[in-house]
Amino acid sequence: MKRRDLIGWIGGSVIVSQWPALAQQTPLPVIGYLSARALTDSRDIIAAFQRGLADVGFVDKQNVHIETRFAEGHFDRLPELAADLVRLRVNVLVATGGTVTVIKAKPVVPPEIPIVFAMGGDPVKLGVVDSLNRPGDNITGVSFLVNGLAAKSVELLHELVPKATAIGFLVNPGDPNAEPDMQEVQLAAGAFGLNLVIAKASNESQIDAAFANFGRQNVGGVVVDTEPFFADQRERIVALAARFRLPDVYQLSAFVTAGGLASYGTSIADANRQLGAYTGRILSGTKAGDLPVIQSSKFELAINIKTAKTLGLDVPLVVIGRADEVIE
Repeated sequence: MKRRDLIGWIGGSVIVSQWPALAQQTPLPVIGYLSARALTDSRDIIAAFQRGLADVGFVDKQNVHIETRFAEGHFDRLPELAADLVRLRVNVLVATGGTVTVIKAKPVVPPEIPIVFAMGGDPVKLGVVDSLNRPGDNITGVSFLVNGLAAKSVELLHELVPKATAIGFLVNPGDPNAEPDMQEVQLAAGAFGLNLVIAKASNESQIDAAFANFGRQNVGGVVVDTEPFFADQRERIVALAARFRLPDVYQLSAFVTAGGLASYGTSIADANRQLGAYTGRILSGTKAGDLPVIQSSKFELAINIKTAKTLGLDVPLVVIGRADEVIE
């Protein structure tokens, strides 16, 4: 090897060997990921979020770091967990896993940290943003329809169990959408001439008691409201519906995958993919307040035929024909 080439090679090797050290000296931007749900029940949602990030060029542990906090259904912990992420000086705070996450986190987050949320309900009516087009200086996100879906769930249950004269509605009183959802279901049940039995639950024992009450009241089926604690408790809820032989309708397809009868609702995976893409755009320099709130409009109908057979139900062909997912 010529002396000049040798010197060049040595110089090149020094540069290469120093590159990892130089890279480590440049900290990665940090996403604070806050959810009202549990980690074990959020893996699909996180995967969808990461797909959205990747769509705009960000990959965890390569050019961004995701710091996660999960409240596991304990809503009172959300402000504390949000404050913990703020202390880490995250570049952006993501609030997902239910409307309650952003409502509890927003007062804790200083204006210099942008917030990106995924939530059900109307973010304007709930005071999260000023408007959909101009959400505010440091906040934007994805709003997916849940108000209006409770009534759709009653309609779907009526199609599946047309002879039922009474239905149950399971709702978490701690969820910000609880009151409007109860009013909506009452109106929908009245329109079909159905008696409505409302049960409120915010812990496991109350869920058990609610289904025992549904059994005593001889309801012909049950609608379960959408909120993060129930989503994390879906195995328990589906098992109780099966135990009391109650046709059950939800607004998340994960319940149907777990053995529930049917669901109709927004695609949570699609909404969280959009959430990831928005987060990446903010990391790239776009101001949160310049991004209008996305209104996710992809809906899914899922039917579990195996569960229907167990309950002795014949699912109408028209319902099967509308379904996006049919589990045999």
